[in-house]
Amino acid sequence: MRFIAARDDRRPIGAFFTRYAGVWLWLLPLLFLGLFFFYPLGAVFHLAINWAFTQGWSVDVWEQVAHPLLFTVWQALLSTLLTLVLGLPAAYVLARYTFPGKTVLQVLTTLPFILPTIVVAVAFNALLGPRGVINVLLMQAFNLANPPLQVMNTLGLILLAHVFYNTTIVIRIVGSAWSQLDQRLEQAARVLGASSTKVAWEVTLPLLRPSILAASLLVFLFDFTSFGVILLLGGPHFATLEVEIYTQALQMLNLPLAGLLSAIQLLCTLLLTVVYARLGDKQPIPLIPRLQGEGTRPPRGWRQKLLVAGMAAVLLALLVSPLAALALRSVTRLDANRGERGPVIPGLTLDYYRQLFINQQDSIFYVPPVQAARNSLAYALATTGLSLSMGFLAVYAMRTRSRRWMEALFMLPLGASAVTLGLGFILVFNRPPLDVRSFPWLVPVAHSLVALPFVVRTLQPVLLSIPGSLRQAAAVLGASPWRVWLEVDLPVMLRAVLVSAILSFTISLGEFGATSFLARPEYPTLPIAIFRFLSLPGALNYGQALAMATVLMAVCGISILIMDKMSV
Repeated sequence: MRFIAARDDRRPIGAFFTRYAGVWLWLLPLLFLGLFFFYPLGAVFHLAINWAFTQGWSVDVWEQVAHPLLFTVWQALLSTLLTLVLGLPAAYVLARYTFPGKTVLQVLTTLPFILPTIVVAVAFNALLGPRGVINVLLMQAFNLANPPLQVMNTLGLILLAHVFYNTTIVIRIVGSAWSQLDQRLEQAARVLGASSTKVAWEVTLPLLRPSILAASLLVFLFDFTSFGVILLLGGPHFATLEVEIYTQALQMLNLPLAGLLSAIQLLCTLLLTVVYARLGDKQPIPLIPRLQGEGTRPPRGWRQKLLVAGMAAVLLALLVSPLAALALRSVTRLDANRGERGPVIPGLTLDYYRQLFINQQDSIFYVPPVQAARNSLAYALATTGLSLSMGFLAVYAMRTRSRRWMEALFMLPLGASAVTLGLGFILVFNRPPLDVRSFPWLVPVAHSLVALPFVVRTLQPVLLSIPGSLRQAAAVLGASPWRVWLEVDLPVMLRAVLVSAILSFTISLGEFGATSFLARPEYPTLPIAIFRFLSLPGALNYGQALAMATVLMAVCGISILIMDKMSV
């Protein structure tokens, strides 16, 4: 014992850090979450509670809270139901059938979800707006002076954009479970005399219920926190909690009411996140692991062929037409018919892209769009580095500590609204050295909080799949912990790391909610610049907004293609 004690006394200081490595792993990510997530959200709650107790709940306050809350819930429920109506048949077709072009269709169904919300809103504006492709075609075809299709600032357009945006969630979650169901159960039911309808209702649906509920809840959560789509397509008549928080904080300068709305929204989203996590723990039964393409077959008979062709046509029309309209309108100039009231005459042009390098307003508050692109690129690179660093530390901490509570902790930013987070940053970071007005790098910090749950979700399963025997063998051969990580863990995790980096990069490029609070006028990002140019009158400003949105769409499309190649 004396020998052991003496040996312990002579251990180098580095042994102390090695022994408590787990502490250092989770301490830094927790400090990051504590300072930049819990502290701002705590300030929002403090502001809301303090104002509620000091001002009281008047009838006017109840109306200002109840109206956006009820509309938020109502539009989220409608959007979720419509998404299920389209998503469930699409999930069935993609899970059970093989057909030409299926791989391309699967990639296209993934693209909308990774697109920034502001690009989705601009795409539907380019398709169905007063100067959209459909209205232009109708005006030319019937020699009309005014656009006949008036769908902007309507609930129907908001719902359509949400279906476009979230159908991929149902396809991915339900379709994955559907493709792995044990088909022998369905076959046994048919042998016992059950019809196809009865098999679907009494066998397939109960097995898929956990996946359908999980997908529905996630779609509802994204619709509940929708911001860019409502702001750009809903107009002044429709305001969700997100839009009302933005309006009260930045336009009405009513921070107490904005804080109250943020607290209510945050409680709702965190509750939804907890329920979703509980549903995720319920494994649907029984699933059979399959190779890629196993269990699928070509459609047989005219009914199956009609189902596959019809669903592919509907998905292509919904997913491709807004994006194609956006790209087409960004290179189309509309001129009046010789100055007379008559149909517009479209013509191809690259002027909108050339104008991206020019400051038309000649003001520091309206920098050239190319400068906004440079800002977005710098913020996205910083976000990628920061979210990967925190994500690596977090997943290794989960390997050495209690994984369940830490995983729940790092998933919390997924349930928090980016608008609420931006408001919290304004409340707490209002003096040097962390001052929103003089410290623009708070923008990538906010972006990293949005990206961190996706990074953790991507890296954690791969890290847990690495056998401990590989690390032990490397250590026995004399490798240091750093070399074990560099030559054992990193090569195995490389694809997951690259996917996480691409996710973080694209999330930062398209983030709009928190950035609308934090970005200084002279340092806008591309989404902020798009919103500004759409708010300005004139065809040139509108065209520049379309051009910037097309550039963002192209970057996101390239990103999803790279991630799809990596998953093969």
